[in-house]
Amino acid sequence: MTLNTDLDFLASARRTITIEKQAVSDLLEKLDEGFTKACQFILACTGRVVVTGMGKSGHIGSKIAATLASTGTPAFFVHPGEASHGDLGMITRGDVVLALSNSGNTSEVVTLLPLLKRLAVPLISMTGNPQSSLALAADTHLYAGVREEACPLGLAPTSSTTVALVMGDALAVALLEARGFSAEDFAFSHPGGALGRRLLLKVEDIMHTGDRIPLTPPATLLPGALLEMSGKGLGMTCIVTPEGKLEGVFTDGDLRRVFDRGLDVRSLPIRELMTSPCKSVTPGMLAAEALRIMEEKKINSLPVIDDQNTVVGALNMHDLLRAGVI
Repeated sequence: MTLNTDLDFLASARRTITIEKQAVSDLLEKLDEGFTKACQFILACTGRVVVTGMGKSGHIGSKIAATLASTGTPAFFVHPGEASHGDLGMITRGDVVLALSNSGNTSEVVTLLPLLKRLAVPLISMTGNPQSSLALAADTHLYAGVREEACPLGLAPTSSTTVALVMGDALAVALLEARGFSAEDFAFSHPGGALGRRLLLKVEDIMHTGDRIPLTPPATLLPGALLEMSGKGLGMTCIVTPEGKLEGVFTDGDLRRVFDRGLDVRSLPIRELMTSPCKSVTPGMLAAEALRIMEEKKINSLPVIDDQNTVVGALNMHDLLRAGVI
């Protein structure tokens, strides 16, 4: 092995990316009824999708299994070598098997074919050779062949593994859409970290309640409303009736507009200065949805109301930041 210190690294990288980009683009023309059948087999499955593959195909298969599992399709990966030595017992008659092999003739995978047939489980193959042993034995075939590997020696799986990964993603997304899988469903399988907080946290989990809610009667003069705003520190106050019903809000932005208009702030009741109608959220709304409203309307605070239009809380951007939603 001779070290080439004069190699143009950027040119090499561009060549690899160009080859793999073309391989993925070619995949569009290879999609056929086999893909539809694969989706139908998996949707009809009462068990799990068991993914298997050897070597680099195994690494891709493991990632496909993880993607399926996190998007509503129960799945796990089984190493074909281990399957021949006991792990085949992990496959039950209600399962579907997805087997990956670029050549379609990988011995460790082909060895499993008679056993899978005996179990009578649907077999989906993903290969680069539709005439291979694995492809011909399968109930449906996903063709993931490539013109060339990005490896200049044509030896290391590069383009072929990229295409297999993309085919797996296409399968997972199609199944996600068919199941009506939602963002909240996704969050339940990702409860940890920022993703779980963003998708699962509700407004009621982080809103200000009780005495921490800035509330101002409509007849209050501006100085009184400003005292309530500064005391509660949320940059706004909710204008409410004696029964606690929301009539509007008065915010820092409204205060700037009052001064721009040159109004007599000492004599005007807050009902004449408030924003009404105003945006609000409900306690059961996802915090991420409240964030979207704030970003779209360019506001920093929101009143929280129940189904009777009664103010039950208040929320601002800092609450979302502290909770890790942002």
